[in-house]
Amino acid sequence: FEKVGMVGVVGADFPDAYTDVYRHFGIDMEGLQKANGKTFKWSGVYEADMKNRRTLSTELNVFADFRPSLPQSYRSSPFLFLGNISPDLQLHVLDELDEPQFIVADTMDLWIKTTKDSLLQMISRVNMLMLNDEEARMLSNEHNIVKAARKILELGPEYVVVKKGEHGAILFSRSSTFMVPAYPLEDVRDPTGAGDTFAGGFMGAVAKNGDVQFESIRTAMLYGTVLASFGVEAFSLDRLISLKRKDIEARLAEF
Repeated sequence: FEKVGMVGVVGADFPDAYTDVYRHFGIDMEGLQKANGKTFKWSGVYEADMKNRRTLSTELNVFADFRPSLPQSYRSSPFLFLGNISPDLQLHVLDELDEPQFIVADTMDLWIKTTKDSLLQMISRVNMLMLNDEEARMLSNEHNIVKAARKILELGPEYVVVKKGEHGAILFSRSSTFMVPAYPLEDVRDPTGAGDTFAGGFMGAVAKNGDVQFESIRTAMLYGTVLASFGVEAFSLDRLISLKRKDIEARLAEF
C-alpha cells in the first residue's frame, strides 16, 4: 500500500531472516533498535474455538527498558499508528512528531487498569482509538457497545473502532456508524496478531488514499478485515509474506 517506517526494539537473538523479510517488503528499519539481551517472547495455547486463549509465558526481555526514539526522517510522517505499548511511551512518541494528519492508537485492558490517567491523555491527542469490545466496556463503564463507543468519543478522538474478533469490527464517529463482518473462513490456523494485521491493512489503505473522511475510513476497514483474514490462514507471517496485491483485491471484491 505505502512506504512504512518501523519503530521498535529487538534483542541480539533476533534472526536476520526476519529483518530480511522487512527489507524484502521495503520497510524502513531506521527506527528499529537492537539491544543487548533477548527479544520479547510470548507463548500461549488457543482453545478449540480459536477464540479463547491461555497465556503460558510472557518474557518482556529488552522490551522492558524500551524507550522509542523517532528518527528525524520519521517525524514529519502524515500517518502514525501507535501500537499497544504503555500510554506513557505512546505520549513520548506523540511529543516527537511534527503535525501528523491522522493518528491511530491501540491499547489493552492492562493500561486501562494500571495507567488510566496517561491513557486518557493519549486518547485526547489521537484521531482514532482501536480496542476490543471488553476493553471498550472497561474504559467507558458502559456494557452496551454503542453507549461505550459514544462515551469514548467524548474523550477526544474523531473515530473509535471496536474490534469483535470473529464477529468483525464496528466503526463509530460522532454522527455515523459502520459495521464490517469478519471474512468467513473454513480453516483458521493462527489468530495471533489478527488485530495488528487488521490495523496494518487499515493504516496502509488510509495512507494510500490520503483521505480521512468517513467514507474513506469505511473502505480502509474493509481492507483491514481482508488482510486479517489472510493472516489467520497460516502460522505467524507465513500467509502474509506470500500475499500479492491481486489476492487482496480479489478477496475484497468477493467480500
